[in-house]
Amino acid sequence: MNEIAEMHDFSFEHFFEVGDFLHGELFVSGEGVWTALGDRLKAYLKAWASWDIRPELHPGVHLLGDRIAIGEGCRIEPGAVIVGPAVIGDRVQIRTGAYVRENVILGEGSLVGAHSEVKGSVLFPGAKAPHQAYVGDALLGRDVNLGAGTILSNVKNIGSEVIFRAGGQVIHTGLRKFGAVLGDGCKTGCNTVLNPGVLMGPGSVTYPNATLRSGFYPPGTLIKVRQQQQTVEMDRIQKL
Repeated sequence: MNEIAEMHDFSFEHFFEVGDFLHGELFVSGEGVWTALGDRLKAYLKAWASWDIRPELHPGVHLLGDRIAIGEGCRIEPGAVIVGPAVIGDRVQIRTGAYVRENVILGEGSLVGAHSEVKGSVLFPGAKAPHQAYVGDALLGRDVNLGAGTILSNVKNIGSEVIFRAGGQVIHTGLRKFGAVLGDGCKTGCNTVLNPGVLMGPGSVTYPNATLRSGFYPPGTLIKVRQQQQTVEMDRIQKL
């Protein structure tokens, strides 16, 4: 059994190299990594004091609300919508059609791509949600990359608390809205769906079209998808 699952220790040290991350105080050793989300993230942003917008923005960028901070060297394209509170670090890219929707922290050099939505989440430096992704109430570690169309679902259909299983036990998060935790260096294939309460250890990878149930996936896990494909000559189809 994996050591983390056996110990039931899901603190942030097992998922992220916090190091010099500007917002490292969100994470408390010995607590479940997901406790950085929800009320703690909201309180942290409420106490944030520096709401400077450093770069000159294109008039086609839409800022809603007065608690928005944007760092140096950011590239924000026309058509992007940012709803405060949001703290956007230096050299972040936010592309056309992106929707940054409240209680969001984007670390230095991260990216929110065309028609991607990020809500109630923290992206560590270098994390990327490039193409038509949904990131709901989630934590993306350093250099995480979401394949096109990746969905990090954050609410169960029945609206109850998000729980997950590990080491034969049920872990209660205390959160009704909780998407996923992707440790440093995780990558998802195109059209991957992560159901609420997925925790991927650092360096884990999914095949395209994978669907992950709630639960803990140890570091370095490869989640495969088995498919059956059939190739048929066109003239055979026309004769049917």
